[in-house]
Amino acid sequence: MKNPPAKPAQLITKEFAKQLNVNYNKKKAASVTGKSKKKEDANAIWYSLEALESYIHYIKTNGAKEGYNVDGIRFYFGTYPEDEAHGEKAGLTTLFLVPTGKKVESNEDQLKSFALVEDETPADIQSLSPMNYGNIGRPPSLVY
Repeated sequence: MKNPPAKPAQLITKEFAKQLNVNYNKKKAASVTGKSKKKEDANAIWYSLEALESYIHYIKTNGAKEGYNVDGIRFYFGTYPEDEAHGEKAGLTTLFLVPTGKKVESNEDQLKSFALVEDETPADIQSLSPMNYGNIGRPPSLVY
């Protein structure tokens, strides 16, 4: 490879990742006590590269159309409602993605140019749809 990609600054060790997963599993197991239905909850969510690339393309393209500089994706944990409409996922953990960015405005008054001025700190972009419904890694639960 001529130009290998730069090593991301957010990488963690495999050992620390394993400890994070163990901590999550212990905390989640402790919070499930007393439930009448014993369902094994998700402890991992998987999205295909194609789905992630498609979502990134969607948020960048539509974000730009709405005047945003899309700068990231925030990952939120959630729990499906306890109702029949959600079938086997009812009451279980999910992970959904929300685009973040800054509203960009053109400033024509500044030397009659179209310089971009960012007026907000990165925030969730409420006008773009979040992404959900990854594969929840069960059964059985995955352990890192």
